[in-house]
Amino acid sequence: MNWGSAAEFFAMGGHALYVWGSFGACAALMIVEPILARRRRSNALIELRREIRARKESQDETTS
Repeated sequence: MNWGSAAEFFAMGGHALYVWGSFGACAALMIVEPILARRRRSNALIELRREIRARKESQDETTS
């Protein structure tokens, strides 16, 4: 497509809401997903440390 002006480019032939909305949603997901993945990883590591500590305490009780 050829656009005669920047306004025509941003209007996207009448489909601007869909096009720019799609770009915005994609950008938002690309920002939010790494944040959520980091949070899930952090929570998983905390839970694993808690389980390891509980196992170690359980083993210490049985060997004492």
